[in-house]
Order: sequence, then structure tokens, then C-alpha cells
Amino acid sequence: MSAARATRPDQRRVRVAIVGAGFGGIGMAIALKRAGHDDFVVLDKAPEIGGVWRDNTYPGAACDIPSALYSYSFAPRYRWSRRYAPQPEILDYLRSCVRAHRVEPHLRLGQEVVDAAFDEDRALWCLRTAAGRTVEAEVFIAACGQLSRPAVPAIRGADAFAGRSFHSSRWDHEHDLTGRRVAVIGTGASALQIVPAIAEQVGHLTVFQRSAPHVVPKWDRNFPPRPQCALRQKAARLGWWLFNESLVSGLTRRWPTIALTRRGCEAQLRTLSDPLLRQRLTPTTEIGCKRVGISSSYYPALERPDVTLVTEPIAEITADAIHTEDGTRHTVDTIVYATGFATTEFLSPLRVRGRDGVELSQVWREGAHAYLGMAVPYFPNMFLVYGPHTNIGAGSAVYMIESQIRYIRAAIDELRCGRRQFLEVRPEAAQDFDAEMTRRTRRSVWATCTSWYRHASGRVTNNWPGQTLEYRRRTARLDLAHYRPAVPRPRRP
Repeated sequence: MSAARATRPDQRRVRVAIVGAGFGGIGMAIALKRAGHDDFVVLDKAPEIGGVWRDNTYPGAACDIPSALYSYSFAPRYRWSRRYAPQPEILDYLRSCVRAHRVEPHLRLGQEVVDAAFDEDRALWCLRTAAGRTVEAEVFIAACGQLSRPAVPAIRGADAFAGRSFHSSRWDHEHDLTGRRVAVIGTGASALQIVPAIAEQVGHLTVFQRSAPHVVPKWDRNFPPRPQCALRQKAARLGWWLFNESLVSGLTRRWPTIALTRRGCEAQLRTLSDPLLRQRLTPTTEIGCKRVGISSSYYPALERPDVTLVTEPIAEITADAIHTEDGTRHTVDTIVYATGFATTEFLSPLRVRGRDGVELSQVWREGAHAYLGMAVPYFPNMFLVYGPHTNIGAGSAVYMIESQIRYIRAAIDELRCGRRQFLEVRPEAAQDFDAEMTRRTRRSVWATCTSWYRHASGRVTNNWPGQTLEYRRRTARLDLAHYRPAVPRPRRP
């Protein structure tokens, strides 16, 4: 690769193209800047950076991981208002990182990439945007994340609803909920934050639950309005990391360490005064098979007289009501779909074509897979950030993202020095890794129920089946033995 050169707003040819401006994409951009790379762009379909922390602005939105863990190690933040930082603070943190590391000139916001194809003759990735613009890059990094595409269930009659309806990640802030009859469909992580935040404002709140979540107490507290001691914050970061590492074995190997989480959930349930409500909120799935919720205000909100929990399945939606299968009509004028994201589809709807015209959607038709969650055979010089098998059941995704950023930067350095023009993972290395992930996740708690961790085929595709320290160790060095020395040329007639 040639010497670094600064990008221009209209530049079509760059060394590296990053798609996605959330924690993964911004962290990757900062790592490149710190390593002396300037010839790259960050493309995102939205007009602002932030990823999930840009999109999720619903009432009560906050991190469910302690703030001490939720920043880059190379750009720590020591000034948080709470132990669990609210959404505006996290978004402000990402903005400050962009400013401090001078990433703004590399941003190409409001440019949705819809197609990425590898040109074998020129050894370039050609990225096409929805507006018809083209960006050519030697390296393509997909940092789209796992929580970017809202999932709205197909419910009969939903289109006939005459009131206002929206997904939690597309919150309609112009719609005043005061005094309204509001329905929240779903009881996942977002709903656990939304329900307590709006319960006092609405006229009546109806929460539709398909399955009861496990909920542990949220040990939240305010921090003083001044920068916290750096040493104390570092100690807190280490402490919370060790605590979460100790919980992981309970999810991946079913070790007794999960008992601490179970006792927290049981203690929460015992605070409910209504035995019938307690019974309906008692989970029937094994703890940890779905994401464990963190809230100390969700159960109290459900005990309010103006809040109703519905556990009967929804049959249909009409102009002004949600009907359940037991024949009950629940009158509502606003519907909030707190129904999560299309997590197992990863890069979809982005169309990605690699060597020999291989389409990524076909490679992943039985579930996404990638070597170390980052590299896929037949897709040279393409890397994923927060790809398959890189999510975690306990701990901070930022830690995992940093491991990937370091690995990908090492790959770019290898390409930059000119010893190789291509880095394509060997099929056998990818197959061995995928077989290991399948074997290990089958032993985990995640294989025991349907959740956003599992593909429709039944495979657990999202989660890393070990501790984050193991992942950091395995991604610490770019092992070139796992990559082809050269990319085979296509056969010509």
C-alpha cells in the first residue's frame, strides 16, 4: 500500500472503507488514526454518529453495563453522572472521541451503503450507496453491529391501527404520551427501561408479555458532579470486569457461578406483593438463555393500578385496540414495539459479493459465521466488527470490540507494508473455528430456548462461548498461517 494521505470529501478511492459509525466504526477509525493511517472513510446511513446510542432515544434509555466498563481503554472517561450512564451521555462520549482524535474529516454521514462487491481484477472493494455514489477501497470493514435493524412482528391488522405506533428505537418524540392509553409490546431490555419511565405520564399502560424475563436488581447510583478519581475509576473498571468474567462460566458451562444471578432474580420477585402478578412474572426458561434484564423499577411499575400486564398472546390489532386470543379487547391509542432487532441477519440488507461472485447472504443462509467473528472465506480484505460469535452474555461489548479493532489494525498494517496484497482466511481455518463455536454453544444455556442469540436454523450465531479474556488472547496476534498467501485468480474462458 502507498504512503498515507488525507481523505477529501469527494474522494472515491481510499485505502480503508468502514461502514457504520457506532462504537465499532468510530473505535476502528480512532485506531487507524493512532497508527498513522489517514486514507480511510467512515460511511453511515444516518446524519449523525452513534449507532444504537444515536437511534435509541426512548424515555429511560441507559446502558445496562456499568459506565466504568463502557468506554474505550485508549479513551477512558472519568466523568459520568451515574453508575449506569444514560443515553445522552454515552452519545456525548462518542462525539467527544471523534473530536479529540480528529475523525470528522473521515466521516461520510447520510450515505447508506447498499452494495459491496470485490473486484478481483483490480483487487478493490467497490461500495455503492443508495444515492448512486461509489467508493473504492482496498480494505472493507463492516461495523454495522448486531442491534441496528428494528424487528417489528407481523401481527394481523397492525396496518389498520388508527393511532400512533412506532418501534422503541425510532421513538416519536413529537407524540405526547400524557394521559394516553399506551401499549408496550415486548418485555426485553428496552421495555424494562421504557415502562418505568412512562408509567407516571400515561393515562393507562398495558404491557404485553410473551415470556417473562429474568430481572436482576440495578445497583445504580448518582456520581458527584465532578470528574471521578482516575485511579478509582480504573479500579472500578477492573472490578466490574472481573465480576462479569466470573458470571460467564455459568452461561457457557452451566457452572454454579450463575447462582448469584439467580438469587438476584428471586429476590426481585419476592418484592412483588401480588402473588398472581408474581406468578405471571416468574420466568419459565433457564436463566441466561435470553438476555437477563437489569432493573429495580420495572416490577414496582407493574404494580401500579394504572398498569396492566397481559400474558395472553396477541390475536390481532384493530383501529383502536389490541385483541388477545382469550377474546379480551384492550383499547389503546398508542403502540410501542419494544420487540428488539433483527440480530442474526448481521449485514442485511447490505448486499455483499466476494471472490467468484459468492454472495454473503448465501454463505450465511443457515446462520452467520466468521473466523474469530471477523473474516469469511471468499471475501478477501473484508473484516467484521461485532460480527457473529462476538456478543457476550455478561460484560462489556466494548471490550470485545477493542479486541477486534486491534486484530484488524494488525491486518491493515500487514497489507500496508506491501508483503501481501490480499488477506483471505483459509476455508479450513474458518470451518474449524465454526465447528468449535457450534460444539461449545450447544453446551451453553443459550441453546435451551429461542432468543435473539439464535438463528432460525437453531444455531447460536451471536455469542462468544467463553470469557472475554480468552477472546482477547486469541485475537492478540494476526496468525498469517490462517490466511491464504495469495488469492486464486478467477478462471477465464
